[in-house]
Amino acid sequence: MERPKKKQILLFYCVEAEDLARKVAAQSDFIQLQSINWRSFDDGFPNLFIKNAHDIRGQHVAFLASFSSTDVIFEQLSVIYALPMLFVASFTVVLPFFPTGSFERIEEEGDVATAFTLARMLSNTPISRGGPTSLVIYDIHALQERFYFSDTVLPVFESGVPLLKQRLQQLPQSDKIVVAFPDDGAWKRFHKLLDHFPMVICNKVREGDKRIVRIKEGNPEGCHVVIVDDLVQSGGTLIECQKVLAAHGAAKVSAYVTHGVFPKKSWERFVHKSNEESEKAFTHFWISDSCPVTVEAISGKAPFEILSLAGSIADALQI
Repeated sequence: MERPKKKQILLFYCVEAEDLARKVAAQSDFIQLQSINWRSFDDGFPNLFIKNAHDIRGQHVAFLASFSSTDVIFEQLSVIYALPMLFVASFTVVLPFFPTGSFERIEEEGDVATAFTLARMLSNTPISRGGPTSLVIYDIHALQERFYFSDTVLPVFESGVPLLKQRLQQLPQSDKIVVAFPDDGAWKRFHKLLDHFPMVICNKVREGDKRIVRIKEGNPEGCHVVIVDDLVQSGGTLIECQKVLAAHGAAKVSAYVTHGVFPKKSWERFVHKSNEESEKAFTHFWISDSCPVTVEAISGKAPFEILSLAGSIADALQI
């Protein structure tokens, strides 16, 4: 069967995603960057202008978003709602990090599942001439959140883990790598993508008022152990896992998360401050560029290394 021809994509982007947008465009001659004037009125509300609005009629259009804080969501939603109404052939929103994904459950009456709230907001994106909007998200916290979106959008769930697999194959002694998961949830989510590596599964048990990390199964002794999860906030769980793995004989411990959220500069806990500390800390800490604010903050700081989603996003825009 003949492969379909690639689409010419006009890619708009928010201010903080500009670097990633440029990397995406560099991946393909079929992606052309477009611009928006991101201005504000004196009262602080957005004063936005989509350049060359007439020229995008009948074109395949995409928008690269970054919902890093509540301060920027409103202005980006305004653009997301406007673009498909400009008679475009199709519309795709790329939101690498779905920020309220970990607030998806109601454990007692009164809890507000803000993952559902944000999904409803995105589900109200107008239908373009080509049909429902495609919504590309990487490693959403819980796959069942696909059911929070209405039929007016088509969620496409991608993963950054293949980037980790490529990077691990480049390491010396790649045959001595073991993948560890901080809990059963992470194992269920990612083990099929990493099933050719030996695995260790950790879990948290309660002892009095403390939650202690222990190894549930697997053996890290003598190996380079890489902890894998979807996101990191304070990093406390990763640090406790590292201690337990080292105590059980791991030669080195590294970490990968797709989304380095790191509120309140919590990434500082992982930065190598001296050679002696570096030997006891994480050898590598890989994150994707799904959170541009973090990427800018940790640039050039060991043990952090950015694995860019640009190539994967360029491919997703052709779906």
